[in-house]
Amino acid sequence: MLSKYVVGLVGLGLMSAGIAASAQENKLSLFNWSDYMAPGIIEDFEAETGIEVVQNYYNSNAELFSKLTAGGDAQYDLIVPSDYFVPRLIDAGLVQPLARKGQGLEGYDNILDEFRQPSYDPQGDYTVPYLWGVTGVVYNTETFADPEPSWGLLYDPTVNPDYPFAMLKGDAQFTFGTLCAFQGSGFDCIGEAPWTEAAQAVIETRGRDNFVGFVDATAAIEQVASGVIHAGIAYNGDLAAKRAESPETYGKLGFFIPEEGSQRWVDVMAIPARAPNPESARAFIEYLLRPDVAARLANYNYYTTPNEAALALVDDALREPPVMPDEAARERLHFTPSVSGDQLQLLQELWSEARSR
Repeated sequence: MLSKYVVGLVGLGLMSAGIAASAQENKLSLFNWSDYMAPGIIEDFEAETGIEVVQNYYNSNAELFSKLTAGGDAQYDLIVPSDYFVPRLIDAGLVQPLARKGQGLEGYDNILDEFRQPSYDPQGDYTVPYLWGVTGVVYNTETFADPEPSWGLLYDPTVNPDYPFAMLKGDAQFTFGTLCAFQGSGFDCIGEAPWTEAAQAVIETRGRDNFVGFVDATAAIEQVASGVIHAGIAYNGDLAAKRAESPETYGKLGFFIPEEGSQRWVDVMAIPARAPNPESARAFIEYLLRPDVAARLANYNYYTTPNEAALALVDDALREPPVMPDEAARERLHFTPSVSGDQLQLLQELWSEARSR
């Protein structure tokens, strides 16, 4: 998976000196998703700056939040939360502005305009986009030769009455969003009425004989490939990486973005509120903003870079579906709305009830 792209050497000495000068400490504690950072990037950063990078991993935004509220905001220097989770981190005082007042981040101008003042961080003070992708339906093309690109492949028992399928594990708002979209309320639904209807649909879906359970996105790909399930929910880059790794095993898997709408997600970089080495974190962010490094990151993960200057440097597979959705598919994508307070409590209560009944 790791790209063979070679970092250019022109001006390396000057850039190295600038990064090393900005890093006041020689440590960086990176708290990231598993297998989400090309090892070569870290090795090159360490060699260039003398900053030692130590990675720890989490498996969900909820786990990240739990660790930060338990004191992790003073333990970790850099985190990679998902877009819709950012307001919760800001409201809880768990992250700090990326740059000092009146200063910016070198390389930030490389970021595409559409990611500079997003709804989850309107002033762009707390986050820099890392990678983005989409969530859709993965299916067995031998079972479903030419399915309608609809959530109905999972949720309509008349479309799939017999073949085993699964829903995505652990994400209440996303799951409700998919059912809201299927029911005509839109993927970005918020509120008691659409969420209650979605929760009831979860209960009904769980009661179907061919529903096998909730699985994470990577497991869904594996289970479709092995025949355990015939349809599930997955991330586009994960499937592209699996296809590249083993075309024979994963070549029969199809993927679509449902016509009713789905999730466009962005994972971002942020610095915890009490990070022990914030300057090391800023140095690493600026390193990742270099076009060549951003391209290496995208090529390793098979996800799309938000770095406009890096787009010309990514592998060909990242320029076409499923990694790069076509224009029609992109129009069907939505950011997951951020919720908090009473709305968040309602969401959690409905999700708990939908999972237990």
